[in-house]
Amino acid sequence: MARWARNPPSRAYRRMLLVVLGFVLVIGGIEYFLGWPEALTLEPQRRFWRP
Repeated sequence: MARWARNPPSRAYRRMLLVVLGFVLVIGGIEYFLGWPEALTLEPQRRFWRP
């Protein structure tokens, strides 16, 4: 944050960060409220862990 205070990013860079953050929040909200589709769920893989 100190680096940003001394040398603030350009307006286009800040806008890009806000757009990316918006996409992440929208996708996270859809997954949280609607759930993950079964068609995109991988089949569980059985792995045998042996020490």
